[in-house]
Amino acid sequence: MRYLDHIEYRRIESSEDMEAIEQLRYKAYKAANVLPVAAPSMIDDADFDQHAYVFGVYYFEELVSTIRLHHVTPQHTLSQSAGVFPEIMEAYLEGGLTLIDPARFAVDPHVAAELPVLPYLTLRPSIVAAAFFKANLVLQHVRPSHAAFYKRVFYAQTVVERRMTEIYGLELTLMATNTHTTGAKLLKRYPFFDSGVHERRLMFDRGTHLEPLAPLTILPSARLVATGKISGAVAGLDY
Repeated sequence: MRYLDHIEYRRIESSEDMEAIEQLRYKAYKAANVLPVAAPSMIDDADFDQHAYVFGVYYFEELVSTIRLHHVTPQHTLSQSAGVFPEIMEAYLEGGLTLIDPARFAVDPHVAAELPVLPYLTLRPSIVAAAFFKANLVLQHVRPSHAAFYKRVFYAQTVVERRMTEIYGLELTLMATNTHTTGAKLLKRYPFFDSGVHERRLMFDRGTHLEPLAPLTILPSARLVATGKISGAVAGLDY
């Protein structure tokens, strides 16, 4: 919570802000030696999809990390995970499930060592999205060596053990968090993942207008929930 007090989330809508996101992605992926081998740019059409939400995470007003979320439904099937695990995604959607598919996770390597909670804060919008959209699953397509983190923190279950990817030239595993069964204990264990209704709307409501409704800055509301000033996500209602 102490770190979260200095965090701002910004939903990236402008091309100028997207350039900063591209630079951060390149820096992070290069440092981790996972630059896509088949992608000419770190920005693609999926970033501008109607169901895509690209966030910049700012710590003391400095961009330190980013993540892109797709709200995947049987009516809107575009997702990053479908490129690697198409048969699994097809089965989920044929079953009528709705999914949150995080991708393009990138953390500034120079900040990561000084701020070890940054991965938690960067992934937080995926849990906020699950509450807003009442999604069935939050997916995680990650390197096998990172699977233990998602199992421990997000109660994620392994769906596909590992699979080689052409775009990155490395193996990925597919995991999934069922927020309907784990949402309550997840928020109890990690209350900084919680959110109020207002924050959820600012993050994900695009309304019916042509212009984006999101403000430049979205302040996390987890502390307000923790201190009882506002209501957080409710098991059985939001999850």
